[in-house]
Amino acid sequence: MVTIMDDSDYMGLALVEARKAYDIGEVPIGAVLVIGDEIIASAHNMRETWNDATAHAEVIVIREACRKLNRWRLTGATLYVTIEPCPMCAGALVMSRIDRLVYGSSDYKAGAVESVFNIVQSSALNHSLAVTAGVRADECSAIMKDFFRMRRKKT
Repeated sequence: MVTIMDDSDYMGLALVEARKAYDIGEVPIGAVLVIGDEIIASAHNMRETWNDATAHAEVIVIREACRKLNRWRLTGATLYVTIEPCPMCAGALVMSRIDRLVYGSSDYKAGAVESVFNIVQSSALNHSLAVTAGVRADECSAIMKDFFRMRRKKT
């Protein structure tokens, strides 16, 4: 029997990545890039570990997918990410020509898809993405809230 995965299933894998980030003290955001029904790459935030401001889950997963596929255009790809992408990551999604973005929870402070900006569907750019928001939003939001609550307790 072949198991068909849906948006909720892939977001579950992104949440596994977010948990990995949480466990090493990184902001718990996870991402998974899929083409068709094949998982091409998965990643989580590594900004603190790598001392790299660009080491967001979305950027890492795009880099890994480009390397694996030996191309920079990721047409046909869907990116699943637990939190609405920031401006840098939204720009990377557009520049890599990803077709679709699925995210969990909105980011009302820095979201660049719908909350603060809308970079991925801007008519000023030469590519736009289809967007599905709110997939497993409660779980995606909960891991972030728990992470920052625990962090505040330590200081």
